[in-house]
Amino acid sequence: QHFRELQSSGLPLIFFDRICHGINASRVVVDDYNGAFNAVSYLVKTGCRRIAFFGSPMHLEISKNRYNGYKDALQQNGLTIDEKLVRICDNREDAERVTPELLLLDNRPDAFFAINDDTAIGILRVVKRSGLRVPDDVSIFGFSDGFRSRASDPQLTSVNQRGQEVGREAVDILISEVEGTLPADKVNKRVVRTEMVIRDTTRKIKD
Repeated sequence: QHFRELQSSGLPLIFFDRICHGINASRVVVDDYNGAFNAVSYLVKTGCRRIAFFGSPMHLEISKNRYNGYKDALQQNGLTIDEKLVRICDNREDAERVTPELLLLDNRPDAFFAINDDTAIGILRVVKRSGLRVPDDVSIFGFSDGFRSRASDPQLTSVNQRGQEVGREAVDILISEVEGTLPADKVNKRVVRTEMVIRDTTRKIKD
């Protein structure tokens, strides 16, 4: 409702990253689906077969898109989705609480794909405490590629969502609408491509 009130007052409105559906406004989003699809496909190519997914609640568009990328990557590589490995878990504290349950499974995960780096770092802490080796025993792939991915030990493999580019695109649309070079009543949609940053929490693809 508060977004509708802003629009009705004539104030330019741009969404970025997280979108409010039901509001017809310009937006800049990250290519969440392909970011997740490429990450999980990479894990499969390195030999991982039991890949867990830790995501946000599914009413969020980014979570749905990243889960669909995860699911499709498994299916296209001939792997079956095990719902026991799919959890709503999107922060470090919850990851440290949930991960031990999965590591105790008879057929435990050999990899985790997390919806963000904070969650991935929580997974990493638990896996290291359990005595398993990263990435030899368990691979971990995050999403966002923030500064913590480079500060973790070992350094975290992650999907770079290119946040600065998202910000530049959003401001470009906003300024163009304010200055009149883009019509304010037209919805402008832009998608920023992601890229994988391979570091030390995943195995390398063998030639």
